[in-house]
Parts: sequence; structure tokens; C-alpha cells
Amino acid sequence: MKMILLPAGKATGEHVGKKEQWLGYLVGPIGALLLNAVLATYLNVFYTDVLKLTGVWGGAFLMAFPIVSKVIDAVTNIVMGQIIDRTRTKEGKARPWLLLSAILLPVTGILLFTVPRASVTVQVIWVLLSYNLFYSIAFTIYNMSHTLMVPLSTRSLKERGSLSVFNNISAVMVSGIIVALIFPMVVMPALGVDQTKWLFVMSILSVLAFPLTLIEYFYTKERVTEEIGDSEEAHPIKEQLHVILHEKYWVVIVLYFLFYTLGSSLKNSSLVYYCNYVLGSYNDGVTQTMVSVIGGIPMGIGIFAVWPLAKRFGKRNVTLAGFILYAIGGVICFLAPKNMTIVLIGQFIKNIGGLPCAYVCAALFADVLDHIEWKCGFRCDGLAISINSVITTVAVGVANGMLNLCMSFAGYKAPELIEATGETVGYVQNAATQNVFTFFFVGFEVLTALILILLLRYLNVEKNIEREQAEIKARKEQ
Repeated sequence: MKMILLPAGKATGEHVGKKEQWLGYLVGPIGALLLNAVLATYLNVFYTDVLKLTGVWGGAFLMAFPIVSKVIDAVTNIVMGQIIDRTRTKEGKARPWLLLSAILLPVTGILLFTVPRASVTVQVIWVLLSYNLFYSIAFTIYNMSHTLMVPLSTRSLKERGSLSVFNNISAVMVSGIIVALIFPMVVMPALGVDQTKWLFVMSILSVLAFPLTLIEYFYTKERVTEEIGDSEEAHPIKEQLHVILHEKYWVVIVLYFLFYTLGSSLKNSSLVYYCNYVLGSYNDGVTQTMVSVIGGIPMGIGIFAVWPLAKRFGKRNVTLAGFILYAIGGVICFLAPKNMTIVLIGQFIKNIGGLPCAYVCAALFADVLDHIEWKCGFRCDGLAISINSVITTVAVGVANGMLNLCMSFAGYKAPELIEATGETVGYVQNAATQNVFTFFFVGFEVLTALILILLLRYLNVEKNIEREQAEIKARKEQ
């Protein structure tokens, strides 16, 4: 697929430079990743508390809609993967699509919150359409292109590790500061359940994605794609499927992403409810901030600590050890879910354990893609990343559907806006509803951490990766 008249990128060196690290992999992704992080935590709150859709179709709508939507999203992921594999431009095969996503993200992000004050049927249709325009089209195009930037940027393990860290500073640290600090302390108490205020704030976040995504485009470079050039045509999807489905490392890392995404999605979706109705009181401006910040302090420390440890002991080994701590921290929280001190201690330990996953996972996935190329003689980037995205995308939908269904069955009562004062009042939830929030926020991830520990034992792709990369280089030179 040919794309013409693309503006030239600013990253032109043979090796990754400082501007590329800071602008292309830290500053640029902030817009889209921040918008996605806010939506992951608060979009479901908008549906349950502002639009009050929890009881629609006896609770079936908010259970089925995210699952069905993510299945649609999964299909578009596969299509987008094939489009990327067949794209041939001087600017690469994935980067050009960042330009399109820069336009689509703000438009569709705003549409999510412009739900008309009309009948339930009209609102349901609007929610379905706007959700899929954002996630199945706009964010799919961005996320698949963005995810391939680290694997396609360089073959250097050192540069790859550095870019993985910078990339995840955007996803974990920068986005986390706003989601964990500013939103629960300032934004959410001010928004309440006033839809006009929600639309204003979310529109600002959506528009911010446009210039920052352009920065990501201009300050990234696909050196691996340039190295291959036009010598490699896209192989038939059947052949690529046979290769990746018979590659144990790829199967393991996809299962890893599946269970990690399922656990983290349930935690993120239930965070606001857990802090409002179990650990603290409705929009108190303190509880969610304490949980997010105290638990998230290790993420700042990890910028300096994780990569040196990964270089010395291996990315897989450090990540495996981390998930042991992750499980221990989760157990501590689950033992006393209404005790602030105990929960904060557990969250702190848990997030120390989650550091390796946050900062080195992209580099580990890149190693798997290189191993596949060494083994079969061609790259399967688009298909590999699309199937990975399909599985993790459906996991997000399943997580949201599980939470919403359990909330409906347990008898969740949405907060109310007092017209006379403009204040929002939250109800005290019954014991069953509180148990739902507790299990999904602090209990479920203990189970997923144990599964991840088991999976990581089989992901020893690093053992021979340097030799395999040298052989790939030798083949290209011949």
C-alpha cells in the first residue's frame, strides 16, 4: 500500500538520538496515552453515574456492549495489522498511520461525551457508535502504530531498552500523575455527574492528543524497516499465522498480555468505585489520591532502577521476581480492604513488583519479534501485534462487562445531582456491591500474578537473542 506526500521525519541518524528519545518516545505519546488512561478509569463512571445506564435491559446492556464492541475492535486490529504490513513508504510502514490517528483521536474522543439528552434508546445507540469510532478505529490505528515503534526503531538491545523506558514513562508516570493526582483531588469533585462539565474537560484532553501525536510522528524512525527495504514482500497471512502460532515464545507472551490486561483492566475500572464506596467516601478528593500516589511512588523510582537490573539479571527474570512481590502486595490489601494503612502498604509493595512489567515489557516483546524473524526468515510484525491486540482488547471488554454485570446484580445505586445546589450526592452501597469492588480491585490481580509467574518461566527468549540478531544482520549483508 503506497502513501504519498508524507512529511519527512526529524529523526535521521543511524542511531537513536536524544531528541528522538525525549520527543518521540516520551513527549509525543503523552497525548493519546493520557486520553486512553483517563478513559480507562473514568469512561465507565460516565456511563454508570452520569448517563445512569447500569439498569438498562436489566443490566445486560453495560455487560454486553463492551464485550461486543471489543470483538469489533479485535476485527479492526487484524485489518490494521495487515494494512501496516502492506504499507510501503519512505517514512516506514507504521509511522505514517500516526498522522491519521492524530486527526481521528480528538474528533472521536469528543464524540464519546456528546451523548444527547434524549431517550434511552437514542443514548444507547450513541454510546455504541461513539465508543466504536474511538476504540475500533481511531485508537486502534494509533495504538498499533505506536506499539510497533520500539521494535522497528532499532535492533540495538541497549537503545531498545532505553526507548522502552522512555515510552513507558509516558504511559505510567506522566499519565499516572494526572489520573492519580489531579483528577481525584480536583477534577472529579468538580465534575460530579454534570454532563456539560464532563464534556468540557474531556474535550480538552482529546484536543491535546493532536499536536502531541504529530510530535511522535516527526521524532521517530523505523530503522529496521529501512534495513529491510523493498526486498521483503508481505507474506500470505496463512503463512504468517502458521509461523507465529507455532512459536512458543510468541504464544507465551500473548498469554502474558492477556492475563495482565484482564487483571489490570478490572483494577482500573473498579478503582473509582472502590475508593468511593469501600475505602473512603464519595469523591472525597483524598482516598483515590492516596491509593494511586502512595502505591505509585515506586513507578518514579523504577525509572532509574529497573533497566540496570534487567541488564544484569535479564528482563524475564526481573519481571518474574516482580510479580512475586505483586502477588504478595495484593494479598496484603485483600486481608484488610477497608483499612487505609494496610491497603497503602500493600499497594506500595504491589507497585514495586509491577515495575519491570511497566518499563521493560516492550523490549521483551521486540526480542520475540526478532526471534521470529531469525527463525522463519521474514518479519510478521503487523499480524503478531494485531493478534496480540485482539486478545488484550477483548480482555478489556470482558473485564468491563464483568464489572458492570456484577454491579447491576449487586444493586449498585448511582449518585444523584441536586439541582438546587449543583452538588452531587453519593449513596452508601450495600455489602454485596462493596464486595464486588473489593474483589475486582485488590483480589483478582493476586490470581493473575500467579498465572504470570508461571508463564514467565517459559519466556527465555533473551538467552540467544544477540546471536540471532547477528545472524539476521549477516543474512541481510549477503
